[in-house]
Amino acid sequence: MSEQPLLDAKNERIISLTKETQFAANGIVSRTLLRTDVAQVTLFGFAEGQELTEHTSTQHALVQILSGECEFSLQGKPNILKPGDFFYMPPNLPHAVKATKPFSMLLTLFKPSKA
Repeated sequence: MSEQPLLDAKNERIISLTKETQFAANGIVSRTLLRTDVAQVTLFGFAEGQELTEHTSTQHALVQILSGECEFSLQGKPNILKPGDFFYMPPNLPHAVKATKPFSMLLTLFKPSKA
């Protein structure tokens, strides 16, 4: 069963990303904030040292670093990211992430258009 999103796409609601971010002592916590037919918004909290190994996505991705620090590798090139950093990844771009300090990020995925 998939997680119930925190927000309902049919109703407006204001939330605090700071208050909604969760961390686990030695893990990664993800919370789906919103899911529609074309997009998904997920809030992540990473403990220091936690990582996602290199992978790709078939969707467009926007990533915003909210707190802490991480190493985000794009096509094998490492980048140190801090709060306020924001970037776009096109579909099928190899990427990986490692928490150099506890950090949180907001990930927005968009399905490619069918045109």
